[in-house]
Amino acid sequence: MAQRTVLVVLFDAVQSLDVTGPVEVFTGAEKHTPGTYRVRTASLDGAPVRTSSGLNLVPDRALTAARAPDTLIVPGGEGSRHPDPRLIDWLREHGPRARRLVSVCTGAILLARAGLLDGRRATTHWAYCDRLARDHPAVDVDPDPIFVRDGRVATSAGVTAGIDLALALVEEDLDRDAALTVARHLVVFLRRPGNQAQFSAQLAAQTARRAPLREVQRWISEHPGADLSVESLAARAGFSPRHFARAFQAETGTTPGRYVDRVRLEHARRLLEDTGDGVEEVSRVSGYGTPEAMRRAFVKALGTSPAEYRRRFRPAPVR
Repeated sequence: MAQRTVLVVLFDAVQSLDVTGPVEVFTGAEKHTPGTYRVRTASLDGAPVRTSSGLNLVPDRALTAARAPDTLIVPGGEGSRHPDPRLIDWLREHGPRARRLVSVCTGAILLARAGLLDGRRATTHWAYCDRLARDHPAVDVDPDPIFVRDGRVATSAGVTAGIDLALALVEEDLDRDAALTVARHLVVFLRRPGNQAQFSAQLAAQTARRAPLREVQRWISEHPGADLSVESLAARAGFSPRHFARAFQAETGTTPGRYVDRVRLEHARRLLEDTGDGVEEVSRVSGYGTPEAMRRAFVKALGTSPAEYRRRFRPAPVR
């Protein structure tokens, strides 16, 4: 197997974790399987850069001296919002030469400015998805997943999502065992599916302004297996079903049905990760009723079955 070069672009006010997360993953894979990765960093002039948190990073070389890598990683951070035009020019010229083009967090903004995301589906940190979509209408921005693969281009959400994406790339290049070894060393799960939401249901939805609706939100999260129909929830809030549905969406930004779906999915995921309960029991207490209904929900939302999800994310027992 030929050694793959991974080149990470550095610039002033870069987010340090966007850099070190993927670097640790690929370096860990090299230690697991020597001769597979050669990880390098480079800045425009080869000079040290100061991260947004104040750390100083010393690159291996200047971008002008870097050869076309197998995998080019563009991190994000405050510096991505007002980049040096020379960096955009370099990305525009050299990005297409890499076999894989990867961004972490707002690194997607740099790729978009270089025209490298036009016509592609992409994501970035949730707080900048609207801006990315507004400034670059040729990019199909999906604000929900933690990372997106579109051909040779991969984009990820904020910070730790870069680790998830890097683990996915290692699994693709080597095998699951190599990626799992790296994940265990870094004490992270192997691996969150790329289409897993950036937020939990409670964080993705706004907290309702009125107390009866907030109480309903709490009730849903604490009783996912209960009758959570609009009629039942409306009665609990003291509203008519039609008024409840309108008020809930207006104050939370989502419909009652979608909110319930998210809560039930999260509850089932936690049980699969943290308990040994059977799929039938998990589906019952999570409000799905049957294993088949839960399977359909998992495949639709996460692209995987409950059994496969458990295999990936439940920690192995300590021997």
